[in-house]
Amino acid sequence: MIKKQLFHAMQKNLDVEMIYISNTNQISQRKIKVLKLNEHSMAAYCYLRKTTRTFTYSNILSCIPVIEKEPLVM
Repeated sequence: MIKKQLFHAMQKNLDVEMIYISNTNQISQRKIKVLKLNEHSMAAYCYLRKTTRTFTYSNILSCIPVIEKEPLVM
C-alpha cells in the first residue's frame, strides 16, 4: 500500500510527508521528493537533511502526499 502511494506521488511529482522510524528506533517526520523506487526501499530527496537518502518501506509508519493549495485571490 505505501509503495503504491509513493509510486503515485513520484508519477505526479508530488512531495510526500512521512513519519519514519530509523534502524536505531528514532522517529522523525520528513518531507521528501520520491526519486526512485526499488523492491524494498526508495531513493528520495529529504528536505530535512537536504540530500538524497534511502528509506526502507518497512520503516515508513505513515505517508501522505503534500498538496499545495492555490493562494486565495481577493
